Amino acid sequence: MSNPFQVMGGQAYIEPAENKAQDLNTRLKNLINAAPVMLFMKGTPDMPQCGFSANVCKILNHVGVSFSAFNILADMDVREGLKQFSNWPTYPQLYVKGELIGGNDIITEMLNSGELQEVLKS
Repeated sequence: MSNPFQVMGGQAYIEPAENKAQDLNTRLKNLINAAPVMLFMKGTPDMPQCGFSANVCKILNHVGVSFSAFNILADMDVREGLKQFSNWPTYPQLYVKGELIGGNDIITEMLNSGELQEVLKS
């Protein structure tokens, strides 16, 4: 049986074990900056666990950008802490060069307007 949310690009980010000993804010900053394009999502790029996460992965693949993704379902500290840190209550959350871009709705709107491509080029 095939996964209807399956996407082909993006890499699941595996956090180094030593980072988990850091205080949560330091850890979150390190995760956000672990890749130029970092997606915090439910599941992984090859096995998204919600339609919104799958959609953002597909958008990133569509524009041809390499990205890393952190599975927030695998770490409750990050899942809850990032909401507070970013002041953004939902997932997925897309960061480009350490800056929060937004979630599914904003990323979709940015794609349609051409703004996403410009942000990813810079």
